[in-house]
Amino acid sequence: MIFVILGTQKHQFDRLLKQIDVLIEKNVIQDEVFAQIGNSSYTPVSYGFKRFLSKFEFDEIIKKSSLVLTHAGTGSIMTALKYEKIVIAVPRLSKYNEHVDEHQIQIIDQLGDMGVIIPCRELEKLEEVYLNSQKDVLKKYVSNRDEMIDDIDKFICDLFSL
Repeated sequence: MIFVILGTQKHQFDRLLKQIDVLIEKNVIQDEVFAQIGNSSYTPVSYGFKRFLSKFEFDEIIKKSSLVLTHAGTGSIMTALKYEKIVIAVPRLSKYNEHVDEHQIQIIDQLGDMGVIIPCRELEKLEEVYLNSQKDVLKKYVSNRDEMIDDIDKFICDLFSL
C-alpha cells in the first residue's frame, strides 16, 4: 500500500494528487493508494482519500503501508522514517502557490544526501523515481536528538560551573 501524506497546511498540493491519478491510470502504480489530502482542492479519482486523519487513523494506515509518498514537510517525513518506511518526498513550490518559499527543496536535498529518503525534485520525474524506488537502498535514519540534548546539558553545566 502507498500512503500519500500532504500534511495539514493551508496550502494545496493538487499537482501531486493529479500526478498520482495519472500514474494509476497508466498502470505504473498498481498498489492500493490512500491519501491524506489536507487542504488540496483536487479530488482523487483512482484512489481513496480523506482530508484529515485522526492520530489513530494515521498510525493504522502508515503501519499498513510499504511506501510513503509525501510533500517535503519534516513532520511527515520524520514520522514515516520513524515507522521505517520507504519515503519518496516531493517539494511544494511557491510558484504553484503550494508554499511560501522553496525550503522544501532544501529539506529533500539534505535528507536525500543522507541517503534516508528518495527525493523527487521535479514532479514530472515521479514515474521514474517511483519505478526506481524498489531498487534504491536507503540508510536507516538515526536521530541525533539524544546527542543534542547531551550537548545542551553539557553547555549549561559548563556555563554555570555545575
